[in-house]
Amino acid sequence: MEAHENAARHRAKTSGRRALVVGAGIAGLAAALRLHQQGWDVVVVERAPSRRSSGYLVNLHGPGYAAAERLGLIPALTPRDIGFFTSVLVHADGREKFKIPAAVTEAAVGNQALSLFRGDLESALYDAVAHLVDIRFGTTVQAVAQTAGEVVVTLSDDTHLHTELLVGADGAHSGVRELVFGAESEYFVDLGHMVGAFPLKTVPEHVPEGVGTTFIGPGRTAAVMNLGPQRSSAFFTYRSPDPGAELALGTAPALTRAFGDLGGGVADALHQLEADPATAYFDSVGQIVMDRWSHDRVVLLGDAAWCVTVFAGYGAALALDGADQLGAALAAHGDDIPIALGTWENTLRPEVHKRQALARKGISRFAPPSRTHVWAGELMLRAIQLPGIRGLVRRSIQRANN
Repeated sequence: MEAHENAARHRAKTSGRRALVVGAGIAGLAAALRLHQQGWDVVVVERAPSRRSSGYLVNLHGPGYAAAERLGLIPALTPRDIGFFTSVLVHADGREKFKIPAAVTEAAVGNQALSLFRGDLESALYDAVAHLVDIRFGTTVQAVAQTAGEVVVTLSDDTHLHTELLVGADGAHSGVRELVFGAESEYFVDLGHMVGAFPLKTVPEHVPEGVGTTFIGPGRTAAVMNLGPQRSSAFFTYRSPDPGAELALGTAPALTRAFGDLGGGVADALHQLEADPATAYFDSVGQIVMDRWSHDRVVLLGDAAWCVTVFAGYGAALALDGADQLGAALAAHGDDIPIALGTWENTLRPEVHKRQALARKGISRFAPPSRTHVWAGELMLRAIQLPGIRGLVRRSIQRANN
């Protein structure tokens, strides 16, 4: 009640421009914050009954870090920064192959970067915006109708919202995209892999604190991080010719079938997953490829528009940058929302194309086609520790972020 009262008081001070944002994830909350900062009266609707949290890592660097800075998030995010930790490549039974010290990764990436659990980034965004806008959980969009000057949105509680702008930031399986642009099958490009991630309630017994272990084998990768209580997590990805069958099998059975032969921290993580499968994120890996992201006063943002996938390692950064640039375009073009959306799309599309291409190339790092590819990847990781190679890697990362 207090949050709604605060939001109502603040909305009285806005310019009166109205926006509805669908989705309370990173892209949606960032868009709500950016629009509010420009004086918009914002409502956010989210299909989940309450806030959700997931345990896998996201990285903010380059334009993503700069966008977080412009949004005023850095003071809240810095205390949540995991920083750099020792990475250990392991055999199938959990024995160490070799390690990459934290200092090596730091030297390659630089200091304008944050490593965060996705849930921590979402929490920082939520805390920044919850008292400023009206956020409604357990609510979905049922119908969308556009006129020359507004969008009329029918919600699942039978209310009708009249708004100047509708932002669909409701993920790769976007309901807004389905209603306005067409069926998901027209835009979803299946990459033939599955991904699973979840927080660990207790630290993994076979992983030292401050260490992330990674097993990479033909067609699969499993990573387990022990960063202390409430800070540990597991990440899995594997090649799958039939993602639908994996989803039907269920999270714990599917991941156990794909990784149950592994020992060490992976066995610890799978044991915890079996006890509490509801905490996991589990889905097929695919990209959204569209010729346009906007239609009059409706615009798609984040995974709903492009979904670069976890293989790009840039989804959260691109969501923040996309939201920030969307706000800038709307501010620059005043009342002409369709022109603003078109300008925003033309500005952002080259970066999205680049990230999607990098993700497709990156599949072989996460799910190598053969043992030869595994060996070649290990050779590259070992070489990163050499000072000359480290400098080349850092310059490569800097070029990718520019």
